[in-house]
Amino acid sequence: MNALDLAKQLQAKFGDVLSEPAEFRGEITIQLANAERIAEVCEFAKKELGFDYLVDISSLDNYGEDPRWTVVYHLRCLANGCELRLKTGVSEEKSELPTVIGVWRTANWHEREIYDMMGIRFRGHPDLRRILMWEGYPYFPLRKDFPLAGKPTVVPEVAFTKTAPLEGGPFVTAPGGKDAIEREPRVRTPEK
Repeated sequence: MNALDLAKQLQAKFGDVLSEPAEFRGEITIQLANAERIAEVCEFAKKELGFDYLVDISSLDNYGEDPRWTVVYHLRCLANGCELRLKTGVSEEKSELPTVIGVWRTANWHEREIYDMMGIRFRGHPDLRRILMWEGYPYFPLRKDFPLAGKPTVVPEVAFTKTAPLEGGPFVTAPGGKDAIEREPRVRTPEK
């Protein structure tokens, strides 16, 4: 059975909320119209169709359009090598989706990264906190309305008080050092 056949089975089960499978360059994509049913669709894809591996969850900012974001789930069946892309839209007003951690535990970090970078919340996530940016950071840096030069912070002792430069910034690890802890960017203090 190939990915298109599996996608058609998924579409037959959830035909009221799933689009017809679309194929482009050998990759199959299905669009989910009702984001609230993402966990249900993913559970069926895993348990009934064998998509036992969540490769990735990513997000796109469609700034100026509605829905504002597209969340993309990349699924893989390890037994036969089939892959499926499942997309759903998230509006700016709601900016929330149900978590799929109950289906794949690996969704934990993917959902945290999307929350941290885009601000999309995952309802039911057991530990939804920032994973790349520091706690208290008030912005979501992968949104298209975030300036490329960064934003200055007014929160003392959290980060820089001026716009952070890209080179040597807070996310650049230091070369060398006896262990990973010494190379960790958060243990360094910014130069004055």
